[in-house]
Amino acid sequence: MNIAILTFEGFNELDSFIASGILNRMKEFGWNVQITSPTQFVTSMNGVKIEAQQQLEFANSADVVLFGSGIFTRDIAKDSSILDRLFLNPKKQLICAQCSGTLLLSVLGLLDNLPACTDLTTKPWILEAGVEVLNQPFFAKGNIATAGGCLASQYLATWIITKLAGAEKASSAIHYVSPVGEKEQRVQHCLEVVKPYI
Repeated sequence: MNIAILTFEGFNELDSFIASGILNRMKEFGWNVQITSPTQFVTSMNGVKIEAQQQLEFANSADVVLFGSGIFTRDIAKDSSILDRLFLNPKKQLICAQCSGTLLLSVLGLLDNLPACTDLTTKPWILEAGVEVLNQPFFAKGNIATAGGCLASQYLATWIITKLAGAEKASSAIHYVSPVGEKEQRVQHCLEVVKPYI
């Protein structure tokens, strides 16, 4: 199971790293979660420089593609030198986005008239693109999912694991990363959020 977490220049660390951390709880079951970027190195919105594990084209054959957000997403949405490298297929791939990553789904024509979730900063841009923005943290239909708010990445991870490996595996992954004393409540809440969309 190959999973590409698309991570661009100016990325939000919480979006890429929380999703990566949770999804990597499935490594023992053969899941291959990779930070995937258009360049060898990318620097986060707070100056954290990382080396990509995979180049952007890895996303084209991945089973799951997760678009993270960042401070330069509006520029990336206009950059054909980046977007033309992506050939995604929602009939064969799970494709999801976090916060401003939703704008990239829209530009690539992947939302297909679906409503979407995003963060409050990005909301005007998504509305401008003609997409209905929902006032909730998570929404999915078929193989497309969107989430709004940095910590909503836990819902994307829960949805991905539940859809591909079942609720028991998702529960285990969320249980592991949840705060002590809140584990059962957090697991239950995450499953309740995504359950209507499985």
